Amino acid sequence: MRTALILLLATAAPAFANRVYVTNEKGNDVTVIDGGTLEVLGHYPVGTRPRGIAISPDGKELYVCASDDDLVRVFDPETMQETHTLPSGPDPELFVLHPSGNPLYIANEDDNLVTVVDTQTHQMLAEIPVGVEPEGMAVSPDGKTVINTSETTNMAHFIDSASYQITANVLVDQRPRFAEFTSDGTRLFVSAEIGGTVSVIDPATQEIVKKIGFQIPGVLPEAIQPVGVRATRDGSRVFVALGPANRVAMIDGATLEVVDYILVGQRVWQMAFTPDEKYLFTTNGNSNDVTVIDVASARAVKSIPVGQQPWGVVVAPD
Repeated sequence: MRTALILLLATAAPAFANRVYVTNEKGNDVTVIDGGTLEVLGHYPVGTRPRGIAISPDGKELYVCASDDDLVRVFDPETMQETHTLPSGPDPELFVLHPSGNPLYIANEDDNLVTVVDTQTHQMLAEIPVGVEPEGMAVSPDGKTVINTSETTNMAHFIDSASYQITANVLVDQRPRFAEFTSDGTRLFVSAEIGGTVSVIDPATQEIVKKIGFQIPGVLPEAIQPVGVRATRDGSRVFVALGPANRVAMIDGATLEVVDYILVGQRVWQMAFTPDEKYLFTTNGNSNDVTVIDVASARAVKSIPVGQQPWGVVVAPD
């Protein structure tokens, strides 16, 4: 009976579990990587200037910001066939799914809006005015608070997910690009590309508790440009992509101090963990590759050539 159950579970598991999906901004396609073998499975057209990418919690829908098409395109992650589109507002850049998988919160860079879209009815639910050049998006683990960062206003906007109203604005350093909650919702990390810092915010008080700076021997300060941020589920480590510094910083989650810099490809931008957090994948826009970081050893173990100017990355759930 036990053997039969194991075989049944193995058969029921999706064949595409742990596939890695990378948007190539200039290639207008997505590169699909096998998360186990770390080999490229194929390249698939997904519209014009794809950037942000996300996958539904059940792994059945892949969402791509086709920025120059002013659409979110939705694909079957197994076949990479487009199934439908979602209204997005102009120039969608980054988005985030509610923890339940619905709705989708989209940053519209050119229109200073966050657009909220129902992923089931495909209808637009709201347009929320925010600061100038919105980009970074995050949602709290309980789904009650949505964060948008506005690059020119230099703010993290706290939005109530029920009322669609802004409840707080937190001033951060110049050009905030990304926001990431810890899995317990007690901390929010906001990267500032030009400011060169990551602000650590207490979501309960909306107060900045620390600003993390970066110093890399031999690298000019102006080349250290924090963008993507990812925290492990237990909060013990936080990884920050440092753009043209070609490094990923590893931060101790308890002390909030930088403990290491990991050399990766050129202009590292976004990152994603495998579900077991064995690997962290980084997109390197100028070297047209993905770096695979072994999380346990905090070392780059492989470089995978992908498409032209890789931007976003997501890994299918188990």
